[in-house]
Amino acid sequence: MPKQEKSEDNEKLEDYKIDSINNVITLFKAKNIEKISSIINFPLYRAYPIPPIKNQKEFKKRFSEVFDQVLIDKIANSEIKQWSEVGWRGIMLDNGVLWMANSDGIITAINYQSDFEKKLRKDLIDREKEYLYNSLKTFESPTYKIKTTNYLIRIDKVTNHKYRYASWKISEKETSKPDIVLNDGELEFDGNGGNHSITFVQGKYTYIIYRNIIVEENSPDITLEIEKAGKIILSEDGTLILE
Repeated sequence: MPKQEKSEDNEKLEDYKIDSINNVITLFKAKNIEKISSIINFPLYRAYPIPPIKNQKEFKKRFSEVFDQVLIDKIANSEIKQWSEVGWRGIMLDNGVLWMANSDGIITAINYQSDFEKKLRKDLIDREKEYLYNSLKTFESPTYKIKTTNYLIRIDKVTNHKYRYASWKISEKETSKPDIVLNDGELEFDGNGGNHSITFVQGKYTYIIYRNIIVEENSPDITLEIEKAGKIILSEDGTLILE
C-alpha cells in the first residue's frame, strides 16, 4: 500500500517514525497476528484484575480478547494525522487508545476494552469479592493490588468517582482486617499516557499512590508517598500484584 504522507500537524514526526506507524497500520489491515506479536512490549497490561499478557505465545492465543473488530478497524483505518508524539512517552493514536515507543515502533500499551474483556473483568471482580474482608466487599471496581517493601495495599474505586485505600502489613492477607482504611481518594491524570496519582488525606497525613505506566525504563509500577504536614516521611516503590 502507498505510504501516507506526513501532515502539517505531524511535522515533528521523523520519517522513520512515520514508517513505524505505517508498519502498524499495514499489519492490522492484514490482521497479521504473528507479526503483530513481534512488535508488542510484554507484559501487555490489561484492566485489573484481568491478568497481563506475558509473551508472544499468550498474545496470539488472547489476541481476539483484546483486539475486537472495532479496535482492529480503528488502527487499520487510521491516518497519520491521528498519530502524535508525546515527548519521551512515545507516539499515541487518537487520545491514547494505542501507544508505541517512538524509537522503534514497539506497541507499549492498549487503552481499550472489548466486550469480552468487560465481561471477563466483571466475572473476576465478583470472584475476588468472595475472599475480601467483609467491610471491603462494597466497591464499584477494583483498581490496584500493590506490594511494597513493608505493605500490602488495595485501592478500590467506590461510588461518585472516589477511591478507597486499605493497607496491611506485608505478611497479612486481604481476608484479615486492614490496619488502615482511607476514603475519598481523588484521581488525577498526568497527560494522556495513563500515568496518574490517587491522593488520600487524613488529618495532617497525605497518602499518594503514583501509577507509572508510560515511563522511562526500569521505573517502578507504583510509588507510595506519605506526607505529614507537607513533608515526605515515607517513600516506597511498589509492584502490582497481577493474579
